[in-house]
Amino acid sequence: MKKERQTRPPVGEEEESADGRLQRSARSRAKIIDALLDLIREGELQPTGEQVATRADVGLRTIFRHFEDMESLYSETHARVTELVKPEAFGWKTTGGRDERLRELVKRRGVLFEKIAPFKRSEQASRWRSALLQEHHEKMLTLLRKQLRSAIPEISDLPAAHQQALELLTSFETWDKLREDQGLGKERAQEVVMTASLALLETG
Repeated sequence: MKKERQTRPPVGEEEESADGRLQRSARSRAKIIDALLDLIREGELQPTGEQVATRADVGLRTIFRHFEDMESLYSETHARVTELVKPEAFGWKTTGGRDERLRELVKRRGVLFEKIAPFKRSEQASRWRSALLQEHHEKMLTLLRKQLRSAIPEISDLPAAHQQALELLTSFETWDKLREDQGLGKERAQEVVMTASLALLETG
């Protein structure tokens, strides 16, 4: 029997096929990240690969075709969260007097910290064993530090200990303790941070 001759598809069709594979791969990758984000939002701070695969409706092998390991999946997910909140959280400039600028900073940080709280808690649970998550954490600290010094340039005139204390007062860790451990509402938590920060600036 004479074999049928195998012919290559036209170049345009090859490109279309390659583009289709890339698009499917990108959709699958995004689906996996979305699944991890949803699980963390729901309070599952360290979802397993099996949990992510089930939520994304893909096989476990599919996850590890797209991501080298769970650490790289977590890292990319936390990086996406940072990029999503960056324009809203850091794309603004303060005006007015010192107290007015501080109040705006505290208010905006409250909104930011509420949005990223589940992801920060997830990061804290895994950061000790992940160099990539530690890197993301340090990048966020750098952004927050720059924002604080831009909004309140008067901080540069304070003693070093006071500068570090103000950074602590306006940190996610302080916010999370007020909200979770002390059970304060958002407005009350903002008031506590504002009162303590003003007192520190005054004594400086």
